[in-house]
Amino acid sequence: MLSIEGLYKRFGDKEVIKGLNFHVPKNSIYGFVGTNGAGKTTTMKMVLGLLAADAGTILVDGEQVTYGNTDTNRGIGYLPDVPEFYSFLTTREYLALCGKICGLSDKTTKTRAEELLERVGLAGEKHRIKGFSRGMKQRLGIAQALINRPKLLICDEPTSALDPVGRKEILDILKEVREETTVLFSTHILSDVERICTDVAFLKDGVIALEGTIDQVRTLKSNGEFLVETLTPAGAEVLCAHFPNAKVSGTQVVTLTGNDDEMLKVMAFLSENNIPVQKVERAETSLEDLFMEVTKHE
Repeated sequence: MLSIEGLYKRFGDKEVIKGLNFHVPKNSIYGFVGTNGAGKTTTMKMVLGLLAADAGTILVDGEQVTYGNTDTNRGIGYLPDVPEFYSFLTTREYLALCGKICGLSDKTTKTRAEELLERVGLAGEKHRIKGFSRGMKQRLGIAQALINRPKLLICDEPTSALDPVGRKEILDILKEVREETTVLFSTHILSDVERICTDVAFLKDGVIALEGTIDQVRTLKSNGEFLVETLTPAGAEVLCAHFPNAKVSGTQVVTLTGNDDEMLKVMAFLSENNIPVQKVERAETSLEDLFMEVTKHE
């Protein structure tokens, strides 16, 4: 749905984007992850044609983005990190304005607005926007971004200033709309990525340091560890005595390192020695660990 090749952007003597390449699959929730100031917002503004790229190509559903006046925006919905509204309007008045800007008929806009307000939990809200909380504004922001049924929904750190309840509400909405659109989800909150994203890219120094599906990136950086939780401390002691690379990481939890063959050897040993276990499982590499590894400064 979104393809970026050889993208560069400089502000004065500071080069922010330095040959960026990544591809967002259709109907994915793509986590675009980087520290504050890494260039995430700059990249998204170039995708929207709001900033001119110094070099490179941006394609949205196969159509090239043009700075300043791009037809590709007809298929894009955008939720900025701090959405602004006409505070004197109600939700329905605001969405009616958005529908008119998008060229929708009054009838289509009214139907779509009611559908979206129900989806984002604002159907019963009659007050003007000026009294809305940050979470309510984010939910309305998602509704306006979806009013024209976009092929691509771009969300710039939509949960960064919300409390846990507000974050969960926004994430649940984004997960639900994946059925009808593709989501580019910019964030630095790794737990949000793990909760809803299908794909992820880590941005470092203006380039992608790591990209792939969530499972792929974990596998690429897997530490090869697996855990054995025995029913008794004695079982853990026997295991540690037999396998030199075993480490006790809990009274009855043993951490070992090795490939699948090594894991099978351990399981065979457990069976042959009648050592009862609670579980044997691969230790998943967390996205936080991956992020710290690939973005650390040399």
